[in-house]
Amino acid sequence: MAKEETKKEKKTSDKSKKKKPNRVAKWFRDLKSEFKKVVWPSKKQVFNNTFVVLVTLVISSVFVGGLDFGLLKLFKFLLGIGD
Repeated sequence: MAKEETKKEKKTSDKSKKKKPNRVAKWFRDLKSEFKKVVWPSKKQVFNNTFVVLVTLVISSVFVGGLDFGLLKLFKFLLGIGD
């Protein structure tokens, strides 16, 4: 019976002596390997996509501004407080 208890004690002490894997270091290693798998866009693609976003932004801004201006004039006319 005493031998069994000492074996159990040795097993538990062996587990506590082993180094636990460093989770942060593993995370960075995994991150590095994932970044290698990413297909990054070329400079030309980035400039083209940026241009499309900016043009869309300008067109949307003009549309919303025109709609706002038009509705303002309409309400002023309907309420009779216009120029």
